Amino acid sequence: MRTMRVRWGRLPWVGLAGLALLAGLLAGLVRLGSLPLSAPSSVLPLGLEFGFRHGPWMLAFLGTLIALERAVALEALKERWGYLVPALSGLGALLLLVGLEGASAALLVLAAVGLLGIYARLLLLPHGRFFTLTMALGAAGWLMGNLLWFLDRPLWESSLGWLSFPVLTIVGERLELSRLRRLSPLALGGFGIALGAFGAGLLLTPGEGLPGGLRLMGWGTVALTLWLLGHDVALRTVHQRGLPRYIALCLLAGYAWLFVGGLLLLRYGLSQYDAFLHVVFLGFVFSMIFGHASIIFPALLGVRIPFRAAFYVHWGLLHLSLVLRVVGDLAGWEAGRRGGGLLGVIAILLFLGNTLRAALSAPRRGREPTP
Repeated sequence: MRTMRVRWGRLPWVGLAGLALLAGLLAGLVRLGSLPLSAPSSVLPLGLEFGFRHGPWMLAFLGTLIALERAVALEALKERWGYLVPALSGLGALLLLVGLEGASAALLVLAAVGLLGIYARLLLLPHGRFFTLTMALGAAGWLMGNLLWFLDRPLWESSLGWLSFPVLTIVGERLELSRLRRLSPLALGGFGIALGAFGAGLLLTPGEGLPGGLRLMGWGTVALTLWLLGHDVALRTVHQRGLPRYIALCLLAGYAWLFVGGLLLLRYGLSQYDAFLHVVFLGFVFSMIFGHASIIFPALLGVRIPFRAAFYVHWGLLHLSLVLRVVGDLAGWEAGRRGGGLLGVIAILLFLGNTLRAALSAPRRGREPTP
């Protein structure tokens, strides 16, 4: 048995990510109309402008967390400069909280450049270049979204770049795990075609290339999902018990929502912008976060997150919230849309509470969780 050592020095970065997440959830409720606040600006500017910061905050949360993971990987090479990247992202979220949107956008642009720098360093390693390159393309999408936001372009243009960041990061991580199965050149070629369609569609969407770019991005999303389903171990581990089964269910549910997101993009384009973004960001990305929390936090903070049956509560609420939200969007049912948004926030807060409770109740000695 081995004792895990708590990494107290990494807590500030996790705290900044958590602050960005909480601000983003509050801004989402304000924008959705589930929380129609209008507090005095001396307290918090909880008006329409605050609601429009929902996207940047959620991406600052993801960027800080992902950059921290990569900084930890870089530390294994005896290099600590990578910790500047989550610091930039977290500070960008803080500046946005006090209304300094231009300075916040500038810091988030620098954070994305820094993350690309980390990936450039990792690409020099003699192994794993394909999956690292996939994640680097996601970081390039984050940079694209941040630059467009900094240049005051329409928010939907930034959102598509932002969306590619967690999607390609997760896809790259799953590709890294699938390499243990010794993928054939045909399988890698299929992955490259799907990734190329997704990336080309993303690049074509700003400006005049919108319709064709969205279709290509939609086909790329569908193709990536089918490839992941065909090569992921989740189809086998779902028959196990405890944490492996829970992780597998989170993965499979996430893939299902990513597939739905691709179909929504193909069928509706951006006319169902809200449904598409939240199906991918919540249904895919947060389902993956829910499933991997017992792996991420031990690696980052040295704290164990033992599996609890209560994890299925926030998992189930998340997917119920998305069903309500998507039905509300497609049917023009405003009460369902708002109710789904509120339930989604409750699911994420419950996830945080259940994870913290599991960490506090965990013994200090024991095996670290594995994917």
